[in-house]
Amino acid sequence: MQTNFTPEQLADPDVAESEKILRKCVHCGFCTATCPTYVTLGNELDSPRGRIYLIKDMLENDRAADRETVTHIDRCLSCLACMTTCPSGVNYMHLVDHARAHIEKTYRRPLLDRLTRSVLAQILPYPSRFRAALKLARFGRPFAGLFRLLPGLRPVAAMLDLAPHSLPRSASDTPTVSGAPRGRVALLTGCAQSVLDPAINAATVRLLARLGIETVQNPEGEGCCGALVHHMGREDDALAAARRNVDAWTREIEAGGLDAIIITASGCGTTVKDYGHMLRLDTAYAEKAARVSALTKDITEYLETQKLPEPAIEPGLAIAYHSACSMQHGQKISRAPRTLLRSAGFAVREPREGHLCCGSAGTYNILQPEIAARLRERKVKNIEATGATLIATGNIGCMTQIGSATDTPIVHTVELLDWAYGGPRPASIPDAVTTVEREAPAMTAAE
Repeated sequence: MQTNFTPEQLADPDVAESEKILRKCVHCGFCTATCPTYVTLGNELDSPRGRIYLIKDMLENDRAADRETVTHIDRCLSCLACMTTCPSGVNYMHLVDHARAHIEKTYRRPLLDRLTRSVLAQILPYPSRFRAALKLARFGRPFAGLFRLLPGLRPVAAMLDLAPHSLPRSASDTPTVSGAPRGRVALLTGCAQSVLDPAINAATVRLLARLGIETVQNPEGEGCCGALVHHMGREDDALAAARRNVDAWTREIEAGGLDAIIITASGCGTTVKDYGHMLRLDTAYAEKAARVSALTKDITEYLETQKLPEPAIEPGLAIAYHSACSMQHGQKISRAPRTLLRSAGFAVREPREGHLCCGSAGTYNILQPEIAARLRERKVKNIEATGATLIATGNIGCMTQIGSATDTPIVHTVELLDWAYGGPRPASIPDAVTTVEREAPAMTAAE
């Protein structure tokens, strides 16, 4: 794509980066076939190619975002399926991130939209606030139907619909490694996941402990990865979150060394792996952030490098594997989760249209509830068509979104792996789902 930026514009490193990305686009349109919003809405401006033209026009003319541009950029899920499809290597992720930051700086949203986004930014990244908000949701739930009738309040209705009726308790025990550890990792506690399903990280720590891996949890200063505010264009907030985490993990690296930084929510993993890019212009953090990004691994990436024993359950339990967009498109992890589940004794079934987003996408199912609901219905229909007993995935947002529209139990991949290798049965799996148990295999640091 030909561009016409001035030398003065290109002096801005973010503009220069976006200009390089724009020049790679060859207008081929392959991205439209795998874009969930284009497939759903059929509007060229709701495809990656259409959004690229809008972004180019906005940045090249150095103008404030207008309503049309904002409408179509807001409809982007950042699922990054277009990056998997693109034959030219267009880094759409970095381009749309820049566009969102520009929108945040130059466009004044309607009042209710501003308030909704502010509330999300002030609550979701903070577990104590998020927990309190979910407890208060029961008072607003009776009014959800009314809120759905008012366009400006539909995000509020979506929040109430997604809010669970009860919250699980945090894990009370912290398993330790028997004998000398043969590895040491840090585990991102996270924000929303730590409230909605603390059993995921608990299963991770148990499984790693039985493998002889020491897990560092909650180092001082660690918090939300910054993904939620990053995708809303709140660049300063996102970079502040990244710096806090880089500092926390750098202290652990320097104190005792880390083999990896483990992430159990693939949406967070995609962002943490991008810290090196996000902080590339910060001379005090660029090198440290790049080191953190290089150490970051999804839990399935890390487990694939470990020697696992024979599973403790008989093979054959049918699992529909939902590959989160942030896993398959953002991190390009496809083989590891499926291989681990099959090796653990599960029969993995692949839903149709597995490349399409379920509609969760961070806060998307709140801010764009109508499109998100259509994508969810399509996803659930394809998953249920597999006839699987359980659904497995690696992202809490997908678990919440899909789980809100199906009776098929949905479980994090690592919970199934922990169960298969001697851990407890995940609480979300009904008693009616039976397997043949074996004696739990011995898992020691020597293995």
